[in-house]
Amino acid sequence: MSQDAPGYIIVEGPIGVGKTSLARRLAATFDSEMLLERAEDNPFLERFYQHPRQAALPTQLSFLFQRIQQVEHLRQGDMFRGRLVSDFLLEKDRLFAQLTLDDDELRLYEQVYAHVSVAAPQPDLVIYLQAPVDVLLERIKRRGISYERLIESAYLQRLADAYAQLFYHYDQSPLLIVNASNIDWVENELDYQSLVEHIRRTRSGRHYVNPLPTDILA
Repeated sequence: MSQDAPGYIIVEGPIGVGKTSLARRLAATFDSEMLLERAEDNPFLERFYQHPRQAALPTQLSFLFQRIQQVEHLRQGDMFRGRLVSDFLLEKDRLFAQLTLDDDELRLYEQVYAHVSVAAPQPDLVIYLQAPVDVLLERIKRRGISYERLIESAYLQRLADAYAQLFYHYDQSPLLIVNASNIDWVENELDYQSLVEHIRRTRSGRHYVNPLPTDILA
């Protein structure tokens, strides 16, 4: 099956939607390397969830420098010798900055971004996962990261809306938009294989996947 996979796949979506879990499965299925966002390496992230206003700028700059470094490795070919699956799109960094920073901080962030930004390789396919806020909150609760439980539903809603706006205009790569509310690609093999088939068929344009829950189909 690996020969049918796009060479460079990015899985994106709001916190709790399942992008990293899907990226790991796809990497195994398509015998790909992985480039994962390492949120746990950001020393300011827990402080951000505890005190969003005070910690927003250092949190965002830390993520920016981390992502720029990872993308620079891609451009140099260090991690792009074969197939690759990633769980972040570089454009997400500005999305979070616009969501969390005040006007003065955002101006500073934009100045830094302009000086350090690099041209990222274009993915062969972007998979954008969507789910309602109540689903996201439940999945965040299940994965049990203590500081993530401080995330408020209003923040998640604004984040989901920002993602929807980003991908409404996105046209740099083929795009697969997936309603992830009722599918489980970790535990349910039918759900996963159905999604893989969509991935194998998507080579251009914008496509939508809106599966029914498996128990309804049974």
